[in-house]
Amino acid sequence: MGFRQLFSLFELLWTSVIGILTVGVNACLRRHRFAIIPVVCGLYVVVCTLLRLGLILRSWGDVDGGLGVLFVLQAGLFFDLCSATWIALPIALYLFVLPQKWFAARWHRCLARTGIFLFIFFVVFNAVAEWVFWGEFSVRYNFIAVDYLVYTTEVVKNIHESYPMPLILSTLLLVTAVIYVALSKMGYFDAWLSSETPLRKRWRPTLAFAVLPALVFFGVSRAALDGFGNNFNRELAKNGPYSFFGAFWHNEIDFDQFYPTVDEGEALAEVRRRILEPGSEYVYEGSDLIDRNFASLEPELKPNVVLICVESLSGRFLNAWGKEPNLMPNLDRLVGEGLFFRRLYATGTRTVRGMEAIMLSVPPTPGRSILKREGIDDLYTLGTPFQDRGYDTAFLYGGHGYFDNMNAFFSSNGFRIVDRASASGADVTFETAWGACDEDLFNWSLREADAMEAAGKPFFQFVMTTSNHRPYTYPDGKVSIPSKTSREGAVQYTDFAIGQFIEQAKLKPWFDNTIFIIVADHCASSAGKDSIPLKYYEIPCLFYAPKLIPAANNETLCSQIDVGPTLLAQLGWSYQSEFFGRSILATEKADARAFIGTYQKLGYFDHDGLTILLPGKKVEQYRCSPRKRDQVPVEPEADRTATAISYYQIASLLYRSGRMRKDEEQ
Repeated sequence: MGFRQLFSLFELLWTSVIGILTVGVNACLRRHRFAIIPVVCGLYVVVCTLLRLGLILRSWGDVDGGLGVLFVLQAGLFFDLCSATWIALPIALYLFVLPQKWFAARWHRCLARTGIFLFIFFVVFNAVAEWVFWGEFSVRYNFIAVDYLVYTTEVVKNIHESYPMPLILSTLLLVTAVIYVALSKMGYFDAWLSSETPLRKRWRPTLAFAVLPALVFFGVSRAALDGFGNNFNRELAKNGPYSFFGAFWHNEIDFDQFYPTVDEGEALAEVRRRILEPGSEYVYEGSDLIDRNFASLEPELKPNVVLICVESLSGRFLNAWGKEPNLMPNLDRLVGEGLFFRRLYATGTRTVRGMEAIMLSVPPTPGRSILKREGIDDLYTLGTPFQDRGYDTAFLYGGHGYFDNMNAFFSSNGFRIVDRASASGADVTFETAWGACDEDLFNWSLREADAMEAAGKPFFQFVMTTSNHRPYTYPDGKVSIPSKTSREGAVQYTDFAIGQFIEQAKLKPWFDNTIFIIVADHCASSAGKDSIPLKYYEIPCLFYAPKLIPAANNETLCSQIDVGPTLLAQLGWSYQSEFFGRSILATEKADARAFIGTYQKLGYFDHDGLTILLPGKKVEQYRCSPRKRDQVPVEPEADRTATAISYYQIASLLYRSGRMRKDEEQ
C-alpha cells in the first residue's frame, strides 16, 4: 500500500470517526429521538474492532506485524464505520415516520427495548460466527457464506453436529444480557425513550443518515484493500457483514467489464494455438469456436470408468508430497500401482469448481461456478463421448444433490442421479449433515456397477464423497482416530473407505475392465499470505487400472481441466471436443500450465511464473521457486499476461454466448 493511499485512508478514517462521535455526543446531550443510533452503531463498531484484534492475535504468525497491524486496524475501523451507516439507515427511517404518540406509548417502549436486546444478540452472535468462519476458511465472509445461506438445512445440521450449540447460545444470551443491562444502567435507553422530537426536527438527521450509506455505496471500493501485500492482512481489514453483502452483490462478474482484456481475435488465436494437440484439428477453421476433432490411431478401448471426486483431499495428506504423514496408507499404496499425476492443481476452492473443471474442462470463470448459473443444460461435458457410445452415465452423491445445484447440472446433461434422496433406509448405515458416509456411497457404486454389468451396459460413474468435511464424523471403530476429533481422522476414514471399495471391486467380474480415477475437488484449506498460495492448491490425481494402465509417476504441470482429455486419450477415442484442457501425457514441458482461481482472482501458472487477473482490470505476476514455496512479485511480462487474459476472456465469452452447448453451430 503506497504512502498516498495510506494518507488518504487515514484522513478519511479519522474525519469519519470525529464526525460520527460529534454527532453522537450532541444527539445524546439533546435527548433527541435519534440519540439511540450512535449508541447501537458505536456498540457494533466496538465489537467489530475487538473481533478484529482477536483474529489478528489468532493469526499472528501469518500477518505482517508492526505498522502492518496498525494499517489493518485503521482500514478495518473505516470499513466498520461504513457498515454501520447501513445499520443506521433503517433505524433512522423508522424513527422518522413513527408518530410521537406511538413513540411514547408503553407498548413501543417494550418493543424498542426488545429490539435493542435482539440487536445486541445479533452483533455478538455475528462476532462468534465470524470467528468460526475464520477458523474454517481464514477469510472474512465471502461468496462461500452467500452460497451456504441458500442451503440452510445442511449448514444448520453441520453447525449443530460440529459445535455445542446449546452452550454457545446460552453464553451468547448471557453476554447480551450483560451488555444490555450495562447500557441501561448508563441511562441511554431511558433518556432516548423519554425524548420528544417533533417531525420538523427529524428530517435533517434522517437525510444525513440516508446520505451516508449512499456515499459509501457509490464512493467506497474494497479495491483499496488490494494495497495489502499479505492476504491475511487484507482479509483482517475487511468488515464481515459488509463483505458478505459485497459478495452477494458481485456473485456473478462480467469479465469484459472488470478484468483486463485483449483484442478478441488475438485472444481466440492464442487459445486455439495453445490447446491444439497432435492428432487433432479444428472443426471450423477461421471461426470463433474451439471445437476440435480428435482422430486416434489406436484401437478404441471401452472400459468402465469410476471417477471418484474426493472431498477436500489436499496433496499434503499423501506421502507422495514428501512429508510422510501416513494418513492415507491405502491411497499411498495405490499411487505406486497406478498412473499418478504429481503436479496437478485444483482450479478453485469449492466442490462445484472442481466438478466444473473436470466435467467441462474450462478455466474458472469469475463469479459463481457455471454449475450454479442459468444455461447449464445440454453442455458438452466429459459424459458426452461416453453417452455417444451407449454408456450409462450416473452421478452418485452421499448427500442431497440439490445442494449447489449439482443434481440440476448432471441431470440436464444426461446423467442419472443416485443421491441420499433416492436411497432407502437400508442403504444408509451412518450419515452426517452432508449425507451418507463414504462406505455407504461406495456400496451404492458397487450396486450400480453390478446392475450395469448384468445388463451388459458399460458405465461411467461420477462419485462425489462427503466424509472428509466438518464435522468430521464417521462410523466408530474404522480408524485409529476417534470420530468427530479432527480433519486427520476424517482423512483416515476416507482412505479406509477407498481402500475397502477397491478391494471389494477386485472381486467383481467388471474390475479388470474398469478405470478408477481418484482426484480431489479442492484442497482442505487454501488460505495463505499470498494472493493465490500455490502450495495450497496441490491435489492428487490417480488413474488406477492394473490391467489397462501401466504404473507411472508423471511430473507434468497441469490442473483439473486436463483430467478429462487425458482419460479420453488413454481410451484411444476419436471424438469432437470443446474442452480447453489437454492430455497431460501429450503435453510438452514448455506448454504445461495450470489454472488456479478464486471467485474473483484468476490465476495462470506456467513453469516458473504465476499471473493473477483481478477486478479493476489489474494484473499481478509472481516468480515462483522450483518448490513453489516462494512467490516473489515481479513486473508483469506482456506475453505471459496476454496468454492468461486470452484463456479467461475466451472461456467467459464462450459460456456467456451459449457456444459451449453441444448443439451450437458455427
